[in-house]
Amino acid sequence: MQSTKVDLLPARTTFQDRDEVLGQAIPFDRARWLPLLPGPDWWPAELDDCPAAAGRPRVDRRTVFSIARRSDTTEGRRHLLTAALVWGTGTQARSVARRARVFAENSAGDIDARLAAALGVLREEGAVAAYYAFNNDSRIKFLGPAFFTKVLYFAGHEQCVGAWRPLILDRYVALALRAADTGEKWRTGGWTTPRYGRYLSLVHDHARRVGVLPDQVEAALFAFGRRLV
Repeated sequence: MQSTKVDLLPARTTFQDRDEVLGQAIPFDRARWLPLLPGPDWWPAELDDCPAAAGRPRVDRRTVFSIARRSDTTEGRRHLLTAALVWGTGTQARSVARRARVFAENSAGDIDARLAAALGVLREEGAVAAYYAFNNDSRIKFLGPAFFTKVLYFAGHEQCVGAWRPLILDRYVALALRAADTGEKWRTGGWTTPRYGRYLSLVHDHARRVGVLPDQVEAALFAFGRRLV
């Protein structure tokens, strides 16, 4: 798939530097998560070392990346999934319960097998093939694209082949893409594999042209999309 020159963001967009992106921190409530996990061993110890702000611990991208380095083991993949869900959810009880349906509606063994298969595809075939795996043969019930692309993003920074590193695609990013002149209509969910490939192509091309890293563009799209709501 060839890159297309498309301006995804307003010309005067100021990009966060990479340290700011890696420092993007989300508050979480450990007490709400632990009873909903298959077992206490699914909780990564790094989350207990996160600094607190306004009375809540906060996990940042840098911490989830450190957890993802262990995703070549069953325990490491469990920890990565938990950390990606925690980072993407926040503290509201309803949101935590919704995300934790991943654990309520799938057996631990099934989650383990599907995570291993999809992340194996990521390492061997790349980001787009791994997206297809998570969306099809390795689909985990109640783990939709907005969250399995988080798993891919954190796992794929160091364990991925191909020219494109995986990036997060959620409704806010999609809203920003909808506002850009990409030539397509962007839904806010349920993206096909070709559409995810198109997204990676657009973002990587934009990043090269403006001289930043792809996840700096993703973070800017997310921020812009939130302002459109």
